[in-house]
Amino acid sequence: MVRKTKFYLDKRNGKLMGVCSGIADYTGVDALWVRIAMVGLTVLGAGWITIPGYLIIGLVADKKPRELYDLGPAEEAFWRTARTSPASTIREVRGEFRDIDRRLQNVEFYLTSSSRNLSAEIDRLR
Repeated sequence: MVRKTKFYLDKRNGKLMGVCSGIADYTGVDALWVRIAMVGLTVLGAGWITIPGYLIIGLVADKKPRELYDLGPAEEAFWRTARTSPASTIREVRGEFRDIDRRLQNVEFYLTSSSRNLSAEIDRLR
């Protein structure tokens, strides 16, 4: 089973090893900004950590599975939100389930209420 909340290298959209595009996919930031930040950190003196870090991540991390490229934009946005803020995602899903439950209760109430029987009798009299 493929984990949708895990970090993967994005080889399809990557330039070198897919690390920056993987970070962009994981966080939801545009890949261009991640690449600019990586180059900026390297140039500004953090190259002693960014270059080896990039290479290690590129060699150790798993490639993005093929089936994750086929996700629709809505599902992709959902999983990105689940990765970056799981607590808010859980709150949203609970809220949606509460709304569905409330609507089902309204349907049950209508089907079991006496006003439905009364309106059915009125319809039969017409």
